[in-house]
Amino acid sequence: MKKLTCHCGGVEAEVKIPENGFEKLMRCNCSICKRKGYVIGVIGSNDFKLIKGENLLTLYQFYTKTAKHYFCKVCGINTHNRPRINPKIYGINVACVEGINPYELKNVGINDGENHPLDQKK
Repeated sequence: MKKLTCHCGGVEAEVKIPENGFEKLMRCNCSICKRKGYVIGVIGSNDFKLIKGENLLTLYQFYTKTAKHYFCKVCGINTHNRPRINPKIYGINVACVEGINPYELKNVGINDGENHPLDQKK
């Protein structure tokens, strides 16, 4: 388990990262993620445990109000999200994980949030 914290340390979680690294790393180009600019690491629903700071987390939702974007209301750092494509998983801000330098990451893909499958007309 690794520690994930916001900038002020008020929000803290334990995250389980697979031994061989993240299965999926990406930047999303949706309207909010491209503004935040962080690298998202995808982990399973059992791989994230909030340890402290639940009272400091603020939820931001927009458009379909399915995805849940969490940030610390003290320092403003986005720590994690629950994506609308699969609200059971977590997208974590890898820059918030102890020991990870997001500038050294390889194979960061792009998630095409601008053309999200749930937005396509049938």
